[in-house]
Amino acid sequence: MCEGEPKAMPILSQPVRARSLVRANIEKPSVILHSRMPNIKVFSGTSHPDLAQRIVDRLGIDLGKVVTKKFSNLETCVEIGESVRGEDVYIVQSGSGEINDNLMELLIMINACKIASASRVTAVIPCFPYARQDKKDKGEGAKDQLQKWKSNEWKFRSRAPISAKLVANMLSVAGADHIITMDLHASQIQGFFDIPVDNLYAEPAVLKWIKENIADWRNSIIVSPDAGGAKRVTSIADRLNVEFALIHKERKKANEVASMVLVGDVKDRVAILVDDMADTCGTICHAAEKLMEAGATKVYAILTHGIFSGPAISRINAACFEAVVVTNTIPQDGHMKECSKIQCIDVSMMFAEAVRRTHNGESVSYLFSNVPY
Repeated sequence: MCEGEPKAMPILSQPVRARSLVRANIEKPSVILHSRMPNIKVFSGTSHPDLAQRIVDRLGIDLGKVVTKKFSNLETCVEIGESVRGEDVYIVQSGSGEINDNLMELLIMINACKIASASRVTAVIPCFPYARQDKKDKGEGAKDQLQKWKSNEWKFRSRAPISAKLVANMLSVAGADHIITMDLHASQIQGFFDIPVDNLYAEPAVLKWIKENIADWRNSIIVSPDAGGAKRVTSIADRLNVEFALIHKERKKANEVASMVLVGDVKDRVAILVDDMADTCGTICHAAEKLMEAGATKVYAILTHGIFSGPAISRINAACFEAVVVTNTIPQDGHMKECSKIQCIDVSMMFAEAVRRTHNGESVSYLFSNVPY
């Protein structure tokens, strides 16, 4: 080549071009991520439309159109009123009220969206149905076994169902790709699924409520009404920097407490009972009496799922609670009208943030210890 001639441009080989393309992709990850994320649709079942509306209001979108009805033979019929092809679908349905009908409705809605070519279907189940039927009972001592022998109840103990596992299988077979729930009765239920399960915690919202509504919370003691909730109360007590106590209870049969023993000193303190759910409220009302007898100045109860079935409301009205605080994972408007002691913590912002983060492929673990504002 002569000295005055211009130099020829080098020919780019294929590996160099491939490297440059990879580098360009790395420099603009948000563009690629955005292009792969489908649009979002949120539908509500009939169990808790108020919570679903609060979720979409926080997300700044409209609730999806769905028509749910029953035929004369009580079969459930669901019609999705808009296209979900390629969409990221979230169905909000809580395990409350007519639980069996609501569960069947959820399964049909999941399947309807799945066969309509939805990209992903997530079931948002604030209160997981049949969560208390998570294992076979291991049995009691010889004295209890003898009593059951006489009553013939012992015959059926070894053949008890694990209904929570059955519900998990039904949701998976219906087509659910992901589950979002709150405060499972037993966190091991997550292992019943072969799909991702995000189990949110009401603890951050509970801590916020205690600090804002109990003036003397620094002189409080967190109490678990049974041994199973010990881990829950120790976590809350640690974050508040207060002590905790435990009530050991024994049952003769389901929904009936035989005896209670308080472990811990509650004298001249504000006692805060914390549990994941209250059904007939026999346990927490007995626990409140035990705490007052032991010298507690005030008793509060904070529960994630306020089921309040049977004589629950009358028991709370007659009990010595300053307040019974529940979240709105289950509709509480009717209960609050019947009982002035019941107060409600709104957790819709936690579910809305979980939906937003899941949709955008972000981490949900932030919600385990923080309340989104």
